[in-house]
Amino acid sequence: MKYLTYGMVGALLSVALALPIRPAAAQAAKTTQATAAEAIRPFTARASDADLQNLRTRIRATKWPEKETVTDNSQGVPLATMQQLAQYWATGYDWRKAEARLNSFPQFMTTIDGLDIHFIHVRSKQPNALPLLISHGWPGSILEQLKLIEPLTNPTKHGGKTGDAFDVVIPSMPGYGFSGKPTGPGWGPERMGRAWDTLMKRLGYTRYVAQGGDWGAFVVDQMGLQAPAGLLAIHTNMPATVPAAVDRALVAGAPAPAGLSADELRAYQQLQRTFKQVDYARLMGSRPQTLYGIADSPVGLAAWLLDHNDADAQPAAAVAAALNRTTSATGELTRDEVLDNITLYWLTNTGVSASRLYWEYKGGFFNTKGVTIPVAVSVFPGEQYEAPRSWTERAYPKLIYYHRAAKGGHFAAWEQPTIFTQELRAAFASLR
Repeated sequence: MKYLTYGMVGALLSVALALPIRPAAAQAAKTTQATAAEAIRPFTARASDADLQNLRTRIRATKWPEKETVTDNSQGVPLATMQQLAQYWATGYDWRKAEARLNSFPQFMTTIDGLDIHFIHVRSKQPNALPLLISHGWPGSILEQLKLIEPLTNPTKHGGKTGDAFDVVIPSMPGYGFSGKPTGPGWGPERMGRAWDTLMKRLGYTRYVAQGGDWGAFVVDQMGLQAPAGLLAIHTNMPATVPAAVDRALVAGAPAPAGLSADELRAYQQLQRTFKQVDYARLMGSRPQTLYGIADSPVGLAAWLLDHNDADAQPAAAVAAALNRTTSATGELTRDEVLDNITLYWLTNTGVSASRLYWEYKGGFFNTKGVTIPVAVSVFPGEQYEAPRSWTERAYPKLIYYHRAAKGGHFAAWEQPTIFTQELRAAFASLR
């Protein structure tokens, strides 16, 4: 039939609307779309040869500034350090080794809240392994935690016992690595916390624990506040323990409040130093889009990621120490490991997208957040501040573990994986 009258159309519509199959079909289509979005898709990292050649070409074409006018790193990463690193990056460094290492672990993609999330998921062979989600920070990536996977999932080969086993899930934060880049505002630690719970539930875990350092610490604190069903406890190596009165004095640049213990006074002084050394955070927190240079210049990106300037001037100090270190028996960073992380940022063009996390977050940094679920805390001597036990017990009323590690800094999992593994085993032992 070529033509329909209005009356015929009306009759047909009446019949169609009376049939239940239309909403059912629509619901089926909607369910199919949801199922497809929630699917767990295998992922393999592979940079093109052209992208790697472009990286080397850009490094060689760097327009260098003059040397700094001081003899230390007070003006930033020294010219000699950057030139030496760039020379090796352009001529001797091999990203394919890092890529093969990454691809030796099972990787996946899934869509959560409209955004693709990349993650590593390694199940232990032990039947009662405790599911553990680990969240990285800036200027890091999932590469920071690779050294933890085998000791956590296969403890009997790494000084542990069968009861120490974990299933390990390590997601790339939105805007970082191979995860999707948000196209609108709203992807701060709070939303990430909800997304990580969705991820764990999607993987079939009804009970699990979560760990985080740097921005990952903010995410797990938010998860602690949200307290989703099944989250047994969190572990942090950058705890938020500073009491309100102390935090106000720090923000105001005032002297330490009276009555602090020796440990508390030391923590206050460490935080004073930290607050004077976070210019990078202030810029990313206010004008992240202005950082076009780190999207255009590999050396510009490298210098920005290196000048983190924590307690031991990490990771720039780690680079300086690692310039001639090709292997490490004790876990300290090597030159290649530092470049692996920087190269991941370059190849995924996430220098700017990762920076926006600082703009997204509007809360305080080290102040108490009000977490009331069980919390485990590991304090590393090279962290931005060493959280006193007195503050920690008040900040986390259900503190299940507190320990001061003998060695390690802000990138503790990356630098001291053996110590970090031991901390996680002890931290969650009471929950098994």
